[in-house]
Amino acid sequence: MTPRPAGAAQDFSTVKAALATARAMLSRSPSAALDAQVLLAHALQVERAFLFAHGEAAVSPAQQRALLALLQRRAAGEPIAYITGSKGFYDVELAVSPAVLIPRPETELLLEAALHITAGQRTPRTAADIGAGSGALAIAFARKRPDCAVFATDISAAALDIARANAARLRARVSFLQGDLALPLSARGIQVELLLANLPYIASAELPRLQVSHYEPRLALDGGADGLRLIERLLSQLPAVCAPGAWVLLEIGADQGERAAALLRARLGLDCAILPDYAGLDRIMSFQLG
Repeated sequence: MTPRPAGAAQDFSTVKAALATARAMLSRSPSAALDAQVLLAHALQVERAFLFAHGEAAVSPAQQRALLALLQRRAAGEPIAYITGSKGFYDVELAVSPAVLIPRPETELLLEAALHITAGQRTPRTAADIGAGSGALAIAFARKRPDCAVFATDISAAALDIARANAARLRARVSFLQGDLALPLSARGIQVELLLANLPYIASAELPRLQVSHYEPRLALDGGADGLRLIERLLSQLPAVCAPGAWVLLEIGADQGERAAALLRARLGLDCAILPDYAGLDRIMSFQLG
């Protein structure tokens, strides 16, 4: 996305005028109206509802300058979440930065599957989120299952700093461990009854062609030559960190269901269910260890 050529005067004097100008500046974005609302609300430090009720409210010169800077960043392609520093996930608002992947709605399906599996009397005593990033999965799950001891791992110290801060602010009891995949758990002799992971699953060669690679951390995106390298490595670690009968839920790419299932059969001799997303595409690999 590139900035709209300068032409008509930019009027940011009132909320109504600022919204119209912002939409015009972001006209190449498929979500121009929403982007304009979010960025104006952020510049004014108000809720979006304020914009619709106070269209004639004045926007100060300082606020106009702040809004223009935000719009220029968005017009250059920077994700809204990095500009505002936050992203909603399920029922929580998370702080995010370029050190972490921006949580996606598809990952909420993984959380919902985990909550369904652990409903009622089936609440696990221990659970883990592997490759936690901002902490989205671990935090949201821990808030819904407060009696479960939740662990979260990530290889990135910067990501864990953000995740820990999110957990503290949201009062979620999560134990964060730095290290490669599930190794921080096995090194401490920890076994879990539920394991969740949204690992990188984009093939290395495909990454440069995707807009997401321009801003989000490659460490959280690159799944190796076939996109399944980290998932394959995690599968080999499961016997050491999963208690008998443990459930495992892994997010996968939209065309990876058959290959991921074949990988599971080859590595662990297990079958799995491939759960679709709202578009009917492969999204979650679900299975239970014997």
